[in-house]
Parts: sequence; C-alpha cells; structure tokens
Amino acid sequence: MHAVLMNDYLLLLLGFIFLFGGGHLLIFSSVQIARRFRISDLVIGITVVAFGTSAPELFVSLKAVFAGSADISISNVIGSNIANIALVLGFVAIVYPLRVKKPSVWIDWGVMMFASLLLYLFSWNNGRLDHWEGIVFLVLLGLYMSWLLYDTRVNQKKNVKSAIPELNQKPLFLVLVIFVVSVAGLYYGSSWLVTSARSIALSFGISERVVGITVIAFGTSVPELVTSLLAAIKKNTDISIGNIIGSNIFNIFAILGITSVVKKLNVNSAFLNWDYIWMIGIALLLFLMLLPLKNGVISRWKGIILVSLYVTYIYFLF
Repeated sequence: MHAVLMNDYLLLLLGFIFLFGGGHLLIFSSVQIARRFRISDLVIGITVVAFGTSAPELFVSLKAVFAGSADISISNVIGSNIANIALVLGFVAIVYPLRVKKPSVWIDWGVMMFASLLLYLFSWNNGRLDHWEGIVFLVLLGLYMSWLLYDTRVNQKKNVKSAIPELNQKPLFLVLVIFVVSVAGLYYGSSWLVTSARSIALSFGISERVVGITVIAFGTSVPELVTSLLAAIKKNTDISIGNIIGSNIFNIFAILGITSVVKKLNVNSAFLNWDYIWMIGIALLLFLMLLPLKNGVISRWKGIILVSLYVTYIYFLF
C-alpha cells in the first residue's frame, strides 16, 4: 500500500511537470505556426496564447470526465478561479501592491461575474451541464474575444502583445515536432494527474471534489501566479489583474464549455451549496477592492485579507 501510494505521488508530480512543459511548448509552437500564416500579434495574444495557457486545465477536465470523475472536471475550474483571485492575486498584492490603471477593468470583471452566475444558474437548473449549455458558453466566449480584439485595436493597447514571448523563427518541421510533443505531454500529464489524484483521494478517504479544488487547482494556477508576479515586479499591474480575470473567464467559458459539449457533466450538490458561493463571493470582494475603478489600489492589507480567505476556505473543505 505504501509503495503504491509513493507511485501515485510520483505520477502526480510527473503529471504537473508534463502539463507545465506541454503548455509552454504548445504556446511556443502555436505562436510559431500562427506567425507563418501571417496572423497578427494582436490576434495571437488574445487567442493562441490565451488558449495555450488554459490547455493544462482543459486536458485535465477532459481526461477527468472520460474517466468518470466529473467532480474533478468542475472542481479544477472552480478551485482555480478561487485560487486565482484569493491566493494568486492576494499573494502578488502582498509582494507588490497592484494599482488599477484602466477603467475598462469593470467590463472584464463584469464578464467574469456574468460567467460565474451563469454557471451557477445552469448547474442549479437541472443538476448538470448539458451539451447546449456548453455551446452557450462557447458562443459567449467568441463574443467576448471579439470584443477584446475590437477594444484592443481601438485603444491601441500593447499589453496583449507583451504576453507573446520573443521568439526566433524555427524550421517548420521542428515546430511541428514540438507541437506534437506538447500535445502528447498534455495528454499523458493530464492522464497521470487525474489517475494519481483519484488514487490518493481514495487512500485518504477524501472526495475527488476536495482533491480537485485543492491539489489540482493549485497546481494548474501556478502559471498564473508566476505570470502575474513577474508582471507586477515589472510594474505592469494591468497585466497582473487582467491575467487573473481573463483566466477565470476562460476557465468557465472555454474549459467547461468544451468539456460539457463533449460530455454532459453531473454537478455535485456540494458545488452549488458551498464552492460556487465562495467563487462568486470572492469575485464580489475583488470588485470592492478595485474601487475606485480608476487609480484604485489592491494594497498589501487587501492582499492579506484575500490570502486569509483562501486559507479559511481550504480549512473548511477538510
């Protein structure tokens, strides 16, 4: 039993490594391919990079639902959304207070809140996410991305472009090989992560929901933590806040949208009665902390409050 558990921990670690590596390679190869088709940096930043950073969560959710673990599919998204605001944004604010520079942040926040409330409504309506509800999520994602493109072009923003890594053009054959390797890494990484997480949960008598919200969600939120922290240190605080809000929107519209289109998701009542409430409540608290929406500051003490709330949430889970 002990040896089996150690193997599960090893698979869990390898799963995270393969997911992170596969995600980075996917962004690298996808940007290279997009540029070969003369797609603008603006479109690449909003579409290719955005989907690339969400690829680990997507693969995990798809693997989980086909493995009969719908709780992991949903908890991965809900846990990531809670961790992104309460843990990631809170920790970044403690290290470096975040100043709100663009008033349009209220639109991004509004879309995030709308997505969260719509997810709650769809889940509460019939206790599951149906195919048509997933299609609605994907249509709304398309509308949101269209608005992003329009808004960025009109206001001549450079933040989206700055998210694209500086890359020298590589031979097409090498790029295609890297792309295949990245997809393989995401596939096997998600498979190992879901399998080991389920095994560890059963061995400790913990539900898949709790493991998904804590271990898996935290692991898939690490890229957002690194990106937001580096952006804050470079004083690009709009990127830090925008990265978190944008990630939360993608988690619901893209990941749960695609997953529920592929296969219906049964929603555990614990999500409705507890986790969704926390996700929506923390999103509301973020709005209050962003006031005024121009020149507002998420200070260190606000960051401490956010992190404290995350610790409290995890405590109650166990």
